Amino acid sequence: MAGMDQVGGNFDAKNYDKNMQNVLGGEELYSTWEEVHDTFDSMGLQENLLRGIYAYGFEKPSAIQQRGIVPFCQGLDVIQQAQSGTGKTATFCSGILQQLDYNIQDCQALVLAPTRELAQQIEKVMRALGDYLQVKVHACVGGTSIREDLRILQSGVHIVVGTPGRVFDMLRRRALRSDYIKMFVLDEADEMLSRGFKDQIYDIFQLLPQNLQVGVFSATMPPEALEITRKFMNNPVRILVKRDELTLEGIKQFYVNVDKEEWKLDTLCDLYETLAITQSVIFINTRRKVDWLTDQMRARDHTVSATHGDMDQNTRDIIMREFRSGSSRVLITTDLLARGIDVQQVSLVINYDLPTQPENYLHRIGRSGRFGRKGVAINFITRDDERMLQDIQRFYNVVIEELPSNVADLL
Repeated sequence: MAGMDQVGGNFDAKNYDKNMQNVLGGEELYSTWEEVHDTFDSMGLQENLLRGIYAYGFEKPSAIQQRGIVPFCQGLDVIQQAQSGTGKTATFCSGILQQLDYNIQDCQALVLAPTRELAQQIEKVMRALGDYLQVKVHACVGGTSIREDLRILQSGVHIVVGTPGRVFDMLRRRALRSDYIKMFVLDEADEMLSRGFKDQIYDIFQLLPQNLQVGVFSATMPPEALEITRKFMNNPVRILVKRDELTLEGIKQFYVNVDKEEWKLDTLCDLYETLAITQSVIFINTRRKVDWLTDQMRARDHTVSATHGDMDQNTRDIIMREFRSGSSRVLITTDLLARGIDVQQVSLVINYDLPTQPENYLHRIGRSGRFGRKGVAINFITRDDERMLQDIQRFYNVVIEELPSNVADLL
């Protein structure tokens, strides 16, 4: 990502604001948003959207989701600045899905992304989160059949996600009618502008209705992005999420090719003796699966404890106390607790499931670098996970190698 480091741990908000004002001739461009929601349940989202969010494997909103979903749902213009992989996609997807009128079979939301892959990824997330809402989403990207695009758009969709070139083409042909579009999102705005899409984005804006809600999502805010926000946004709310102070230094990371989901259990049992030497945490994506795996392991006489968001706080506290004291050594859990487990002795983390977003990888296996502790992380990879493994390696600039047979010597 261009300009990744500009928003480092020691981000200087005062200076940033001063620069912002210089760029914009000293006028106040935005207000900041203070409200934070720790759970998806407290955001006032409709029942069927919540069902989609939980079914997708999200348990607890990430920092940007805690701040960003609600103002978007309220119809406010938003500038949300956070690194890739922090859950921006689900933030605007939720905001859009909450506000659609599902009785109208016309496009009401348009999302632009810099690459086909990202547009298709957003479409996938949008579809998954909107599963119980019967949402119709279409990805309009270059390199695909124009005739197919025309056919699908004519049949009626609620949301179009696309790359600027193809979207502009569809708007110009009136195949994508803009009469009902009320939400417009630019994802990875800095990337989009650095790829030279600025003129096309402006052209698209000209073809959209006047009273439009605009969301700009970006890792950095170069002057061109600010210019867009000034031209096309109305008193936007700005939300800035700083990069985490966690680090992956000193953690050896490996993957095990398990090929199929159903082979993970045997692989885990093969590793059990190694797990029990030390304190280990096993991460799973859904609560139901935590219960399932716990039962399976116990049925095979392996001692494990488990915790997830459906358990009451009291039970969770007891389990965590046992784990911290070392009386239980293998803990099976979900992302909900990834941030809360700073057990000094944990030296092995197993991602039985890869996280649904790269940011959570850091929270599962990362630690504050101060302690200089070593650790090992093992990722179970099925064929479907290969893309996410590549994303994680790219995002953190790490190489994850295949697990050697002498894993016990590494701990």
